[in-house]
Amino acid sequence: MDVKLPKLGEGADSGIVVNVFVKEGDTIAKDQAILELENEKAVASIPSTGAGVVSKVHVKAGDRVGAGQRLISLSDGAEPAPAPAAGAAPKLAAKKAVTKAVPETEPEAVDETSAEAEEEISNENVAASPSLRKLARELGIDLSKVRGSESGGRIVLADVRAYIQRLLKAAAKPAPAAAVAAPAKAAPLQIDFSQWGPIVKKPVTPLRKVIARRMSESWNSVARVTQFDDIDFTRLGELRKKFAAEYEAKGVKLTLTPFVLKAVAETLKTHPIFNSSLDEVASEIVLKNYIHLGIAVDTDQGLMVPVIRAVDKKSLFDLAKELELLAGRARDRKISADEMKGGTFTISNQGAIGGAHFTPIINLPEVAILGLGRGRMLPVVREGKVEVRLMTPMALSYDHRVIDGGSAARFTVDLLKAFENFGEEAVKI
Repeated sequence: MDVKLPKLGEGADSGIVVNVFVKEGDTIAKDQAILELENEKAVASIPSTGAGVVSKVHVKAGDRVGAGQRLISLSDGAEPAPAPAAGAAPKLAAKKAVTKAVPETEPEAVDETSAEAEEEISNENVAASPSLRKLARELGIDLSKVRGSESGGRIVLADVRAYIQRLLKAAAKPAPAAAVAAPAKAAPLQIDFSQWGPIVKKPVTPLRKVIARRMSESWNSVARVTQFDDIDFTRLGELRKKFAAEYEAKGVKLTLTPFVLKAVAETLKTHPIFNSSLDEVASEIVLKNYIHLGIAVDTDQGLMVPVIRAVDKKSLFDLAKELELLAGRARDRKISADEMKGGTFTISNQGAIGGAHFTPIINLPEVAILGLGRGRMLPVVREGKVEVRLMTPMALSYDHRVIDGGSAARFTVDLLKAFENFGEEAVKI
């Protein structure tokens, strides 16, 4: 039998193999951990769905695997595992050009409990009929790349035909000059840098690959605008100093970040468009009636974003406690994938490290992110008088496909007021 990767949860369909715990010839039990998988920056063990002798390991560290993909094959130990059939190369390689005729109407329904289930392409979780999924596998088409035209994004035969036509047109189109020159751009990576001095090569970790992929997706798809301002943190600094000892006595360190969480949550209540997501397929803006804030945490392995849920309903003390626990779990790589999902807005606070204004990248599928730099004591004119105030640089990046500049300006004005007029009652335990 084959042990395949199960569906990892809502919105999660793939991950990076970090470690493989078994090898060919090992005898394993059901539910025994066979590998470690990194998904959405969390690492989790994947158990075996059966028991037996490992006859084949289909993945290795660094591989990206998707739901339904084979991980290992098991036999009962009575006889050796059958050798793969000759010519069983992946269909994708054998079908670089799709020339097979596509029927004008969808084929009759078929029994999908056949050997087709072992295809490299898994279209099982795509919104399409069983017969259409089978046809797509035969043609070597990944239906996740086909945009469905029916309700809910369901894919029909006409969508597959249109997709094939686009592939054929792209294949027939002459490559632009820039594309021809592409290999020349990659040439510097082949340089032997050691000829000029000592070098150290460091492999790209699975976490760094996830970060790179997600940041690239955001950069390439979002019409991002970043708005800058400076926040007067004087009031928050005074409140923190006043209550720090009281919080410490109860085992909680009071930083400025819980204040930021509360101020942002209150502002999001009056500006719900910043607490939304864009569904491009359905042409809808999804407004969320809950406020779950992601907090960017700097770790030795890279950036991680645990999510604090229902921020608007929690006390400042509870937020400070939860923030400390989640940040520690993130740095120790003990945080689960679920603890980094469901965020509606993200905060990236670099104040403890340093630096001023920067342009934070939106954490999709959110539509905005707040970046905070290092606070400094600066002279500020207030009511005609020069005062020394604790000023913190702020950068608000937002998706211009969803949010207009006027809305961003109003959000910023109200957020600044929330910081400057923070009530003392909210800090008391």
